[in-house]
Amino acid sequence: MATVKLSLSSPSPSSIQSKLSAASFIPNAARAFNATPSAKSRFIGKCLRSSPMTIHRGSRSVEITCSASSSPAATLPSALLFDCDGVLVDTEKDGHRISFNDTFKERGLGVTWDVDLYGELLKIGGGKERMTAYFNMVGWPEKAPKDEAERKAFIAGLHKQKTELFMVLIEKKLLPLRPGVAKLVDQALTNGVKVAVCSTSNEKAVSAIVSCLLGPERAENIKIFAGDVVPKKKPDPAIYNLAAETLGVDPSKCVVVEDSAIGLAAAKAAGMTCIVTKSGYTADEDFVNADAVFDCIGDPPEERFNLSFCGSLLQKQFVS
Repeated sequence: MATVKLSLSSPSPSSIQSKLSAASFIPNAARAFNATPSAKSRFIGKCLRSSPMTIHRGSRSVEITCSASSSPAATLPSALLFDCDGVLVDTEKDGHRISFNDTFKERGLGVTWDVDLYGELLKIGGGKERMTAYFNMVGWPEKAPKDEAERKAFIAGLHKQKTELFMVLIEKKLLPLRPGVAKLVDQALTNGVKVAVCSTSNEKAVSAIVSCLLGPERAENIKIFAGDVVPKKKPDPAIYNLAAETLGVDPSKCVVVEDSAIGLAAAKAAGMTCIVTKSGYTADEDFVNADAVFDCIGDPPEERFNLSFCGSLLQKQFVS
């Protein structure tokens, strides 16, 4: 038996939160899709090791003892669906944010997104949407056009340039895969489980990450759903609905690996099981509706979970 302490606490408000209205600027993922937690606290995740997992449930704290099991699950997922940024690679702070700032500088816009501000902006799915919301809030740069249609083209141009700068970082392999990602992908592909990446990021950027960091052989077997492939981005479930439909799988037999509250909301609204692997920017977000929460996937001997664990989540085989 392994004893695991799960610390449950509410995320701390940031200094900029008061400026970003949850009702009009940043979607409240749980409220948007009526993701109501069970009144009774339940154990959402089986321990594979004795390191702590953190699950946020308001202000309550509980201590849970669970058994660690290495026996294989009788059922495996039909599909394993990964978010990209923050899940495959912790790209946001030193990848996307830097590329946005370099683009703003090259265009002479006089805009810089610091670490804390970018963390708040990440609550908006999609880079183009993120820039548009920011400029609507603080005012558009002098060099930006006044016409709404022209502003849309202006944003698209900025995003294209930013994506090109970001891809250089990926191609140079300056941002590594997170621990356990390649292992879990290999386990899925070896066992005939379909694998896809579902992201709000630009399709070229996501493809570069998959191809350059996971390698061309894996990439050939990974379906990518990204960018503007759907009209609405996370926390809307559209991208996960599209993935299930395209792959020909039942949503209830899919396991999603996400790192953010909006991604979790999208997965649950699509009727899928969701594991959260927290990233640098999302450590304090509320994952009350997640099926399991870890700091990463992990490689042996520091493995947090594997494909068998994903199957056990579908079977709801928990010991609390």
